[in-house]
Amino acid sequence: MWTYPKEFDVLVIGAGHAGCEAAHAAARMGVQTLLLTMNLDTIGKMSCNPSIGGTAKGHIVREIDALGGLMGKIADRRSIQFRMLNASKGPAVRSPRSQADKAAYALEMKHRLERTQNLEIQQGTTEHLLIKEGRILGVQTLEGIEYRAKTVVLSSGTFMRGLLHIGSTHFSGGRGGDKAASGLSPSLEKAGFRLGRLKTGTPPRINKRSIDFSRCEEQPGDLGVVFSYDEPEERMPQISCHITYTTPETHQIIRNNLDRSPLFSGQIQGVGPRYCPSIEDKVVRFADKERHQIFLEPEGLTTDEVYVNGISSSLPFDVQLAMIRTVVGLEKAEVMRPAYAIEYDYVLSDQIYATLETKLVEGLFLAGQVNGTTGYEEAAGQGLLAGINAACKAKQCPPLVLKRSDAYLGVMIDDLIRFELTEPYRMFTSRAEHRLLLRQDNADLRLRPIAYPYGLISHAQYERVIQKQATIAQQMARLQKCYKSIDGKSVSLASLICRPDWSYEKALRAFPEQVEDLGFDLNGQIEMELKYAGYVERQKKDVAKLEKLDEIRIPKGFEFNQVVGLRTEAKQKFSRFTPDHLGQASRISGISPADISILLIALQKR
Repeated sequence: MWTYPKEFDVLVIGAGHAGCEAAHAAARMGVQTLLLTMNLDTIGKMSCNPSIGGTAKGHIVREIDALGGLMGKIADRRSIQFRMLNASKGPAVRSPRSQADKAAYALEMKHRLERTQNLEIQQGTTEHLLIKEGRILGVQTLEGIEYRAKTVVLSSGTFMRGLLHIGSTHFSGGRGGDKAASGLSPSLEKAGFRLGRLKTGTPPRINKRSIDFSRCEEQPGDLGVVFSYDEPEERMPQISCHITYTTPETHQIIRNNLDRSPLFSGQIQGVGPRYCPSIEDKVVRFADKERHQIFLEPEGLTTDEVYVNGISSSLPFDVQLAMIRTVVGLEKAEVMRPAYAIEYDYVLSDQIYATLETKLVEGLFLAGQVNGTTGYEEAAGQGLLAGINAACKAKQCPPLVLKRSDAYLGVMIDDLIRFELTEPYRMFTSRAEHRLLLRQDNADLRLRPIAYPYGLISHAQYERVIQKQATIAQQMARLQKCYKSIDGKSVSLASLICRPDWSYEKALRAFPEQVEDLGFDLNGQIEMELKYAGYVERQKKDVAKLEKLDEIRIPKGFEFNQVVGLRTEAKQKFSRFTPDHLGQASRISGISPADISILLIALQKR
C-alpha cells in the first residue's frame, strides 16, 4: 500500500450530487480538498430522472444556490425546459423545476469542479476507511493507494453493496452499468455502525422516434423560471415534454405477471419510497383506477432517449416491453434501457449529529443516500452542509447548523437526526411547519447573510442581497405611507395591493408615479410580503417561542437514564438520539410534552 504524499483537509468519497457539492463547498472555504470517485466520466451523473427541482425540491435547489452551491447554476445553464409548479396556489408551495440535458449537466459539473481552486479530483475506488481510536485518518483504495485526510465526507449513493433486480435476474452494481462498492459497508460495520437496506428504482428509457406524440398531450415550459440568484446563465434551446396514460390492458399485463416481480416474490428485501411507487405497486394499491399518468421526458438535445416517468418497475424485460406497448402513443415503442430496482446499504438514523458528522467516528461525515434519503436535491443539500462542516472541522472553527426556521435544509437535517427512517426520506413542503417563511423566492435573503462569513459567496454577492433587502424595505415603507382615494375611501397603496382583486402589477399600472417597477421578481416578492404579512408575523412569533427550547443545551454525555420520573421509552429515545438541545429533544418521534417538562427540570437542577 502506497501513501499519497499530500495530506488533505477534506477528502470526499463519491462524485454524485452530494459529493460534488461537498467538494466544491469545502474548496471554496479555502481548505485543501480531494474528490475521490470510481469513475471520472460519471461525475455529476443523473442516474435516474433527468429533472432538477420540483415540489419542495425546488426550494432546496434555491437554498443550495443561496449558500454558494452549484446545482442551481448548472441547472439554469444546462436544462431544456423550466416550469413553476403550483403556480396557481399559495406562495409557500410554488416550486421551480427544470428538465435537464443529462449529458450536458454532468459535463458542466465536471468542468466547474476542475476549475475550482483548492480542489483535486482523482479516480479511485475506496475500499476501507482508516480509523484509529475513534477518529478518521483517511482511506485505502482498491488501486493500492492510501490517502490521508483530517476529515472525510462519505457520499456513496446507492453503491454500498448495491444489487440490481430485473425480474428474477439480479446482479451487483451501484446503478445500471456501474460496479458496486463492496468494501465500504464492512468497513463501517467494523467501526460499529448499524446499517439498513433500502430500495429504489428507475423506469425504462425508450427511443423518441418510436413514440406517436400526436396521441399524447404536449406540456410546454414556463418563461422566467430560474434557480440561481446570480447573473442569468446562458440557456439551451427549450423543448416540450408530453403526457400520456396507461390503459386497462397495461394493468392486466402487470397483474398477470406479479409472480415474476422481485418486489412481490420476496426477492427484494429493502424498503422502497412509498410516495414514488413502482407501476406494480400502483396497480395493486389503486386497483379501481383505470389509468395512471405518465410523463415522457427527453433526456437531452443530443440523444433520442426519453425517460418514461411514472412507470418505474422491476418486472422482467419481456413483461416491460409488452406493458409499455399498451400505453397510449407507445404502441410501437423501442425500449433502449430496461427499468430496474436497486437495493443498497444505508446508515441507520441516530448515528449522526446535526453537522452530519458521525457520533462514532470523529471527522467522518455522511451525506446523501447513505443517510437514507432519496433525490438529487436532498443529496446535494446534505453534501453542501457536510462539506462546509468538514472544512470547519479542519479549520477548527464553529460549524454551520441551520434551524428549521432557517431553511428546508434545516428541516431535512433535523428530521434525519430524530426520525427512525422506515423508507427513503424525501422532502415535502408539508414537512416544514414554517413554510410561509421558507419560500423559494426569498432563499437568498434568508441564507446569503449566513453564507458570507464562511466564504461561500463573494463580497459582491453579499452586497447585492443587502441592497435587495434595503430596496424591498424602502418600497414597502413607501407604499404604506402613500394614500389614494378608492371608492370614496382613503387607503394606502400597501393595503390596496393586499386586496384579492389587486396586485403589485395592477397598482403599478394604475399609479406609475408612486409605485416603482423593480422588476418581475422584486415586484412579486413585495406583493407576497404585503399580502401575507399577518401570517408571516404569526409564524415569526411561533418560531421565537420554539427557539427558546433550542437555547436550552443538553450537555454531551448527559445521563438520561438517571432522570427520575422519565418514561422508559423517553429514556431509550433520548439515549439513542442524544439531542443537543431541548428543542431537538421535543421533536423526537414518540416524545411527549410531559417528557420535555421532566427533562427541563432535570437540566435546571444540574
